[in-house]
Amino acid sequence: MSFASLGLSAPILRAVSETGYTVPTPIQLQAIPAVLSGGDLLAGAQTGTGKTAGFMLPILQLLSQRTVRGTGRRPIRTLVLTPTRELAAQIEESARVYGKYTDLKSTVIFGGVSINPQIAQLRKGIDILVATPGRLLDHLGQKTIDLSQVEILVLDEADRMLDMGFIRDIRKIIAMLPRQRQNLLFSATFSEEIKTLADGMLNRPALIEVARRNAPTELVEQKVMLINQQSKASLLAHLISDQSWYQVLVFTRTKHRANWLAEKLAKGGIEALAIHGNKSQNARTRALADFKSGSLQVLVATDIAARGLDIVDLPHVVNFELPNVPEDYIHRIGRTGRAGTTGEALSLVCSEELKYLADIEKLLQRKLPRHTVTGFEPVADTEPMDRPPRGAQQQRRGQGQGRGQTQAQGRGQGNGRAHAPARAGAGAPAATAPGQRPAGTSPARRPAGAAPTQRPAGTRSFGSPRGSSRTTRGF
Repeated sequence: MSFASLGLSAPILRAVSETGYTVPTPIQLQAIPAVLSGGDLLAGAQTGTGKTAGFMLPILQLLSQRTVRGTGRRPIRTLVLTPTRELAAQIEESARVYGKYTDLKSTVIFGGVSINPQIAQLRKGIDILVATPGRLLDHLGQKTIDLSQVEILVLDEADRMLDMGFIRDIRKIIAMLPRQRQNLLFSATFSEEIKTLADGMLNRPALIEVARRNAPTELVEQKVMLINQQSKASLLAHLISDQSWYQVLVFTRTKHRANWLAEKLAKGGIEALAIHGNKSQNARTRALADFKSGSLQVLVATDIAARGLDIVDLPHVVNFELPNVPEDYIHRIGRTGRAGTTGEALSLVCSEELKYLADIEKLLQRKLPRHTVTGFEPVADTEPMDRPPRGAQQQRRGQGQGRGQTQAQGRGQGNGRAHAPARAGAGAPAATAPGQRPAGTSPARRPAGAAPTQRPAGTRSFGSPRGSSRTTRGF
């Protein structure tokens, strides 16, 4: 079936044709007619299924066909709410690309940048506004936006907006919209919170699900690599260099770890940058542009920063650390295997993350294949994998375990000052978690009576595998 068979107008079909798309994806086949009918829609779709075009193409057509109410400056007729800056920018770009042969205008507003250029753009009059909830409320507070003539409301990645705590902001915004409007809600997962939100805002919606609930696309090959925590960075660098990987998207749980890993890879000769919420919008935009063009080999990101990252044929996603929320795993690996292409998702899993892996496999309803790399096999850990009692954690923190290990690693790599935290508890990425034995030590080699933190961590250069004589027990 072609796009022409879905009832889209000639100007929109022309724009779609120029992008190179010829065959609609499953979500587009169902969503486009549903939106064109004028009714509400509740759609469950994984990232990378083409859902943005699934709602933007019919919205452009509906707005083009309808007469604008009122006179004077053109009013905002469609509001698209989305959780992150990157996703907002991507959606607004789609509006411009697909609407290039219409007279419709669009703009995007989000935080992290000056509000004044946004105000100037809004004053010119627009038809489609794409916004993050926080910045939209800023504009509403300053009375620089009028939502009284919104005809269509889209909540994209609603599950992520709820996860980020935007539910109160969303309800405030909805209260300022006309009661008579078309509502479209898209979510990768259907939690009870999503169902409650849908029940409150949707009127007899059409329901579309293009994939099994909470399931990743089948086009993504998923692998688990068993590895000790302290060897993850070396293994990642070895894989990237040995297999000549390019356009590798790597996920970490924290901003500090993202910075640390990107710097570590860069010092090992691999071009890498980090993006997260603490980076300026300009820095994030430049890093994303370089990554999309292929000039940046590795992009290290936190979950929030990577939302909306849409790269054609992205081949590799690596979970440097597993997320502690199983659904986030699905969002992460959904960056590859998009729109009919295949991809690979690799998770580097240490013993402390086996519980997270079990939760993910429970959600997926299947076991992921385990692998090891010669020379990087996990070393058996004779200490309990569970964390010690709270008193033991506090004792180890008092002995400065994290700071000592970070500095030892830095000395081995010639950059100790760069990675040592300024004060205890600063969260240096290289520090071991409470209850984890410092890297490079074992109980059999520890001097009698020595505290667990007295032995510095062993270090080695990138791509230098550990001797393969060690056994692979404990996993």
